[in-house]
Amino acid sequence: MIPKFTNLKEALSIIKDNDVVVTSGFVGCSNPEALEAGVEKRFKETNSPKNLTLFYVAGQGDGDDKSVNHLAHEGLLGTVIAGHFNKAPKLMDLMAANKIKGYNVPQGALAQMLRNVAGKKVGVVTHVGLNTFADPRKEGSKVNDVTTEDIVELINIGGEERLFYKAMHFDIALIKGSFADERGNISMDLEVVPTEVLSIAQAVHNCGGKVIVQVNKVVKNGSLDPKLVKIPGVCVDYVVEIQEPSLKQQAYGIDYEPELAGNTRIAEKNYNAYIPLNAKKVIARRGAMEIVPGLVGNLGIGIPELVSNIAAEENISDHIVLTVESGPVGGIPQSGPRFGGSINADAIIDQPYQFDFYDGGGLDICYLGLAQADSHGNLNVSKFGTRIAGCGGFISISQNSKKVIFCGTFTTKGLKTEIKDGKLNILEEGQVKKFRKDVEQITFSGDYARSVSQPVLYVTERCVFELKKDGLTLVEIAPGVDLQKDILDQMEFEPIIDKNLKFMDPRIFIDKPMGLK
Repeated sequence: MIPKFTNLKEALSIIKDNDVVVTSGFVGCSNPEALEAGVEKRFKETNSPKNLTLFYVAGQGDGDDKSVNHLAHEGLLGTVIAGHFNKAPKLMDLMAANKIKGYNVPQGALAQMLRNVAGKKVGVVTHVGLNTFADPRKEGSKVNDVTTEDIVELINIGGEERLFYKAMHFDIALIKGSFADERGNISMDLEVVPTEVLSIAQAVHNCGGKVIVQVNKVVKNGSLDPKLVKIPGVCVDYVVEIQEPSLKQQAYGIDYEPELAGNTRIAEKNYNAYIPLNAKKVIARRGAMEIVPGLVGNLGIGIPELVSNIAAEENISDHIVLTVESGPVGGIPQSGPRFGGSINADAIIDQPYQFDFYDGGGLDICYLGLAQADSHGNLNVSKFGTRIAGCGGFISISQNSKKVIFCGTFTTKGLKTEIKDGKLNILEEGQVKKFRKDVEQITFSGDYARSVSQPVLYVTERCVFELKKDGLTLVEIAPGVDLQKDILDQMEFEPIIDKNLKFMDPRIFIDKPMGLK
C-alpha cells in the first residue's frame, strides 16, 4: 500500500493515450506545475501521450503558459471539461478553432462530481444550471461545433426539473501537496487552499486509476499531524519530490507567504486600502449599501472586490462574513495571483463542501460582475464571440444566493467619467454597450430568478436596475445623468421605468465616508 517515491519522468510515463486526467488547483494557487510541465515536455520529446481528456474544476493558469496551458497542444489533448478558461488562453484558442472538444460545466457540479464518482454514484443531480447555457434545452454545456456528445440531461424528480451531470471514469490524478511522509500521506500545510484534492484522489483511486502527487519535501513517518493529512497514503500511487523553486510555488510569482496558508495572522490594516472617488467606487458604494449586520457573502473579481474596501472604509466589515468558492470562510479575500485565498480566514474547507453550502442557499448576498444584460434580466459573463471565458462558480453563486448584486460600468471600452459637486458627468461614452437586445450566452437566468422570487439588482455608476415580475426595471438614476442621452440611448432595448424612479443616494457622490454604520 506504500506509494512509489520516484522522479518526474518515471511517474508521468504511466499516462497512456486516451486517458482522462484530473488536475488540482485554483487559478494561480496550489497547481501541480511540475507535473503539468512534465507532461508537456514528454509530449514534445516523444509525441506521447495523445488524445487526453482533461478534467478540472476551477479556473487554472496564469493567463499565459503555466498550469493547464502546458497541456494545450493539438494531438496531446482531445477534450477538456472544466469550470473556467479565462486563465487558460491556449485552451481557449484550441476550442475556438474547433481543434479539441470542450465542455464548460458549473464549477460546483464538477467539484461534487469528483466526490460522487468516488462513491460510485451515477452523477450529480442538481438544480444548478437550469435555464442557463448548461441546460440541454440551450447548449448543454458544449462550447464549440465539434463537441456533440451529451454529458448533461434534463430530468424530472418528484415533479421538479433537475439537471443530471453524468458520472465519468478517471484514469490519472495530478495533484500538488506540501509534504508527504514515508507512507505517502499528503499534507497541504503550505498551500493557499486544499481545493478538492481528497475528492480527486478518492475518485481516481476508486476508478482503478493512478494518483500522482508532487510535494515540496518527503518527511519521516509520524512527523505529520494526522488531522492535517489531506490525502491518506492509501489513495496515492506516486510521490515526486520537487526541488526547482519555480515549479513548487504557493501561487504563481509567490514562493511562500505564511499568511496565505493560514499559518499566521497579520494586521488587517495592510489591506482594504482607500479608493479614490471614481465610477468604480460609486458602484461599490451603492452595492455596499445592501449590507446589513449578520450576512454571509461572496465577492466576485473586479469591481465586486471593492465592496470589501468600502465596508472597511465605512467600518462595517464585521457586518458581513465573506467566503471564497475555493474554501475560505471569513477573513479578507485576496485578488490577483492570490485570488482563491483569504488572509486571517476563520476556516478553509474543501471546495466541494463550499459548493454544498452555496447550492443549499447558505449565501445571504453575493456581488458579481456585470458584462452583458438583456431585458429579461439574463446575464452573460462566460462567452464573448470566440473567447470562451467560462462560468466558474458564477452559476452556483448567483442562482442560489438569497440576494444578488451585479456590479459593473454601464458601458465599456473607453468610458470616461468625473464626479464633481455631487454629480456624475459622462465625459466620454464607452464604445461597447452592456445592456443588449440579446446576451451572447445565458450565465444567469432572469426567468429562473423570477420563478424563485430572488431579489436581483444591477448596479452601475449612472443607474440601478431591479429585476421585477415584468423584467428589467430602472429604479434609480445618478444625479447629473440625463435619462435619455446617458441611459436609454446607450441601451439596445427600452427598459421598464419604475413610476417611482428616484435618485441614487447623494452620499455616494461625495468624497467622504457615507456613514453607513
